[in-house]
Amino acid sequence: MTAERTIPSRDEVMGYLRDRRNWNRWGAEDQRGAINLVTAEKRVAAAGLVRSGRSVSLSREFPTRPGPGNPNPAQQFTRWMDRGSGGAAVDYYGISYHGYITTHIDALCHVWDEHGMWGGRDPKAVLTTQGTQWGDVDQWRDGIITRGVLLDIPRHRQTPHVTLERPVHGWELEEAAQAQGVRLEPGDALLVYSGRESWQAANPTWSGYSPPSPGLHASCLPFIRDHDIAVLGWDLMDAAPNEYGLPWTVHGALFAYGVALLDNSLLEPLAHACAEEGRYTFMLTIAPLRVPGGTGSPANPIALF
Repeated sequence: MTAERTIPSRDEVMGYLRDRRNWNRWGAEDQRGAINLVTAEKRVAAAGLVRSGRSVSLSREFPTRPGPGNPNPAQQFTRWMDRGSGGAAVDYYGISYHGYITTHIDALCHVWDEHGMWGGRDPKAVLTTQGTQWGDVDQWRDGIITRGVLLDIPRHRQTPHVTLERPVHGWELEEAAQAQGVRLEPGDALLVYSGRESWQAANPTWSGYSPPSPGLHASCLPFIRDHDIAVLGWDLMDAAPNEYGLPWTVHGALFAYGVALLDNSLLEPLAHACAEEGRYTFMLTIAPLRVPGGTGSPANPIALF
């Protein structure tokens, strides 16, 4: 069946973010969001997907090299010392990980709209210069282990990458899933591959910090909500600018639905692995750093086949 191909109006998009939000679904004090859908049974089922033992990292390299797409490069300083006939080397790492270069997971406090952050909390009441008092990344300190599903949009389109003129729409997610023979289930991690490496090679001066940027259109929001997705991982994020004048479109899944966002995922190697393995489902593990009050964390997600 072909999904309906209709560009939503601004009122419809506002409805996605307002009328379908998950606030209070797991109680007024909930700070875990859609990760509540990743139950013990869900983790056991995800472990059952491991057959070949092949593992694939979804993380980009620590971004110490400055450039057009990396205005705030990470820091790595190394020193070493002698100790008798041996010695030791130690590092200092410093990073501003939110943005368009580092693979990281967004906590529920990270973004909001005029109605508030996750659960309706007022950001001014919970954010401090020392971190957040609500919805921090430490709520997921035990790790996120669930079934991962990759939707390979370039393969579906038979093009190297998505474009500014053709953002990824919700009906395309539906069609790609059907073409790949996969069905999304509650608590899944949805990984949407848009061909970032190919896009970057064709557009070497592109930076997400300076739109326009290709990526996912607001029409993807119902797909995410309808399928009770727990995690959205993507290599190219919200298509920007958006035609609705909204501060956030697909990023709104964070504060409206409680969906954890795995930004700047490295999905090209995973797409190759899925094609070679002949399947697009796998066990996915995400282990955020333990940072009480943190608005997110760098991460090295691992797909295991």
